[in-house]
Amino acid sequence: MNGTWQVQDAKAKFSELLAASLEDGPQIVTKRGVETAVLVSMETWQHLQALTRPSLRDCLLAPEARTETLTPARRPYPYRSPSVLE
Repeated sequence: MNGTWQVQDAKAKFSELLAASLEDGPQIVTKRGVETAVLVSMETWQHLQALTRPSLRDCLLAPEARTETLTPARRPYPYRSPSVLE
């Protein structure tokens, strides 16, 4: 992480914060001295998102079954009274 910004500076100089995140990498925003948020470029965000998704190979070779997403949960259907045949 290259830069640290206090929240009031980040609000006042948002365009500079955005430019710094694009040029220098992730920027940390602090609130009362506590690291609260990070501003990253879209390219970095998409890369991080891709790293968290399991690949098809990982899913197929996983030791546990992953059937909870294959079939939807059954909804309770109300029972109908039987019709009378004449």
